[in-house]
Amino acid sequence: MRQIDRLPYRRQFRSDVSADEVSAQSFGARLAAEFAAGRHLCAGIDPHRELLVDWGLEDSADGAERMGREVVAAAVGVAACVKPQISFFERFGSAGFVALERVLADARAAEVLVIGDVKRGDIGSTFSAYAEAWLAPGSPLEVDAMTVAPYMGFETLKGAFPFVREHGKGMFVLAATSNPEARPVQTATSEQGVTLAQTMVSHANAWNAREHGSDSVGSIGVVLGATLNLQEFGIDVSRRVEPSLPVLAPGFGHQGARVEDIAKIYGGIGDAVLASESRSILAGGGEHLAARIQHRANLITQALEETR
Repeated sequence: MRQIDRLPYRRQFRSDVSADEVSAQSFGARLAAEFAAGRHLCAGIDPHRELLVDWGLEDSADGAERMGREVVAAAVGVAACVKPQISFFERFGSAGFVALERVLADARAAEVLVIGDVKRGDIGSTFSAYAEAWLAPGSPLEVDAMTVAPYMGFETLKGAFPFVREHGKGMFVLAATSNPEARPVQTATSEQGVTLAQTMVSHANAWNAREHGSDSVGSIGVVLGATLNLQEFGIDVSRRVEPSLPVLAPGFGHQGARVEDIAKIYGGIGDAVLASESRSILAGGGEHLAARIQHRANLITQALEETR
């Protein structure tokens, strides 16, 4: 495993790009550039205890940092983004957050998009504080987009809207998730017969059309599990929407979904899918990590090209 120099505690920013220039480009536009380059893999950073052992690393903040920084280095120019699962850093307390900040600093320096898998959701000033922590420019934990739980109402997410509008940030709204406990909630229907999952998809589509209608890809996306039959959740995937709806799609690889089935799973909205994979690229240690990421990225790109 190659040596990676430690970075200072605080985030390092590129010196040749101003905050205004970064903020001027929407998250959707940056995703569109990744898609245009043929990149659709979202490389997960999930330093499970078992995976750290597999890598020959300690189950510690240092081990999590090492894994995270290796994934970032291997993802440059290959994956569309990386997605650290925050819980696996948070379990180490303050040392885990220091480790995470160093991983995020590497990604920023390498210009790799980061989706913070934080699944935050609350009301009023509380959610606004979550949004500030994860999306505010200059925050030690700043990422490009965050996962959010909208089940107290889509409008409870409004504390993040200024960061999406003004600072080029994004959100991925949980809509249809693969855990069985979610099905009764997400398939519950309104008086109009619309499922809660489809309601969240509709809210995201409407926000993108209203706020970023000139972009080819929206800045607010949804999480739709690849192991699901989305029609059973009342989600219409038969037609493409404009701007394209970003879809964070967990479930490929280790969980059993096949990238060859992307078109069948996501239909008309498949052009903006981010296929999220963690264990399929992390299992096996760090020695052949870059080769595994390249292999999975190639499979995803090929599957999408065959649907066009």
